Amino acid sequence: MQHPSTSIYSLQFGLVCLSSFLFSASFNMLIPELPAYLTAMGGAEYKGLIIALFTLTAGLSRPFSGKLTDTIGRIPVMAVGSLVCFVCGFLYPMLTTISGFLLLRLIHGFSTGFKPTATAAYVADLVPAGKWGEAMGIHGICFSTGLAIGPAIGSTITDHYSINILFYCSSLFALLSIVILANMKETLPGKAKFKLKHLKIDKKDIIEWRVIPAVVIIFMSYISYGAILTVISDWSAHLGTSNKGLFFMVFTLTSLLIRFVAGKASDNYGRTHILKVSLALLAASLLWIALSSSSLSLMLASALYGIATGMLSPTVSAWTADLSNPAQRGKAMATMYIALEAGIGLGALLAGWLFIDDLRMIPVTFYCCTGITVLALIYLQFIYKPKREAVNG
Repeated sequence: MQHPSTSIYSLQFGLVCLSSFLFSASFNMLIPELPAYLTAMGGAEYKGLIIALFTLTAGLSRPFSGKLTDTIGRIPVMAVGSLVCFVCGFLYPMLTTISGFLLLRLIHGFSTGFKPTATAAYVADLVPAGKWGEAMGIHGICFSTGLAIGPAIGSTITDHYSINILFYCSSLFALLSIVILANMKETLPGKAKFKLKHLKIDKKDIIEWRVIPAVVIIFMSYISYGAILTVISDWSAHLGTSNKGLFFMVFTLTSLLIRFVAGKASDNYGRTHILKVSLALLAASLLWIALSSSSLSLMLASALYGIATGMLSPTVSAWTADLSNPAQRGKAMATMYIALEAGIGLGALLAGWLFIDDLRMIPVTFYCCTGITVLALIYLQFIYKPKREAVNG
């Protein structure tokens, strides 16, 4: 159900953006500190699993979240995602073994398996089709602001207090996200009450085949993000950056700035045109990260990475909405996020396998990510054959 107004701005749109900001800050404030936390437990060789396990359950839960989003409603599914973050924040200080920590990472992944899927469908419901790129861009600004602020807050809290206080703060942010959801109006018409049968997944519930072109691009482009989440803290420290969250803050801030225009540009000029530019910039930024020999060089590469992802993210989300069947929008968004989580998970495993505390392998990791991103650009330029390019809906 789309909003009759031509403007994307409304109270409900503002509330979903605020909820997403708190949610993204909640789980991302942990990221810079978890590798050192796991190493202190004696689990340095499992660093690649910090992100891989998280994304594994996120990906596995997507078919369920997509189906539930299209049946019981957008808001209940968003609430489940925030609730998982709230609970996990309290459990981290209690489960202090390597196996307990890795189990929690598995459970924590359900949060991003549920909330972003329902949120993307909710935003598409609220906004006219010709404004999807702009709306995804503005919503992405709020989500990315949480991603930017989260790591910096997380490192500051850990430095001045303790990592357990950080875990509790993560829970607080998730709780506030849930409170906001309680004041939002459902957009799914004719929603059903939850029944156990809704958890039964058939083959047809897993993949929305109409959005496969977007799936290919998002999978290949997000492999680099998994690698960054796994090794960039070590690379930053090696190059002399004292705050391990600074890389994340820089790239997310530049991502915020470009999102003001990138989503709207894809509405006006077409999704694939903007995606080609963003993939070229993404490849360049990854090569720059690999070649960086100083903290300043790394931060400049981070800024370019942010510009690339800030263009790519809202555009590919809007492209997914363009390609999808409106009656199966939740499944379409779930399919997109399955690809995203698979890419992040594969990138994390790749980085963890190559790295294993050998700093000489970090540039090799990013050379591999550069090559994969170039392959995505080749697919879009030479292999993908559009039936109809989406411009202005």
